[in-house]
Amino acid sequence: MAIALVHYPVLDRRGDVVTSAVTNLDIHDLARLATTYNLSRYYLVTPAMEQQTLACRIVEHWQKGAGASYNPDRCRALDCLRVMSSLDDALADWRTLVGPESKTVLTGARHHDGIDYPQASSLAAESPVMLVFGTGHGLAPEIYAADRPCLKPVRAGQYNHLSVRTAAAVVIDRIIGERGLVMPLP
Repeated sequence: MAIALVHYPVLDRRGDVVTSAVTNLDIHDLARLATTYNLSRYYLVTPAMEQQTLACRIVEHWQKGAGASYNPDRCRALDCLRVMSSLDDALADWRTLVGPESKTVLTGARHHDGIDYPQASSLAAESPVMLVFGTGHGLAPEIYAADRPCLKPVRAGQYNHLSVRTAAAVVIDRIIGERGLVMPLP
């Protein structure tokens, strides 16, 4: 299993398609989540070269700079991170790693139709899966396609505005849980 955190195309609060900013917390926390659950990859997706450079500088600090000796666990967690320019690039890299039978499952707090967690868990047990999360106010409509099922939201109540880090942790735990369906790639 892999996760992708998409910064473009995503929506802002008005519903406009934008590129959101990469955050230090997203880099660290999702890498730690991916490593804790033995995910093979964490793709950070942004077309903005400045944001890619920032992400790479942060990773370099924790893997080769002073941070590597200060916090070796963070260094290890960041091994699964790949910075990509587009979701298509991330999907291509993932398919090179696991094969063309890979499935893509999208997430979104506004999409109440879709597959439930037991279905997603079964899918992950049968084939490699990339879970796609959006920043800002969610993935832009052009990301959604018939061959990319959407997972039902974590909570469908009146208030549903979790941080992407929190939502990703809940989703991964619901899909993988203690069963440990996912084995890391060599």
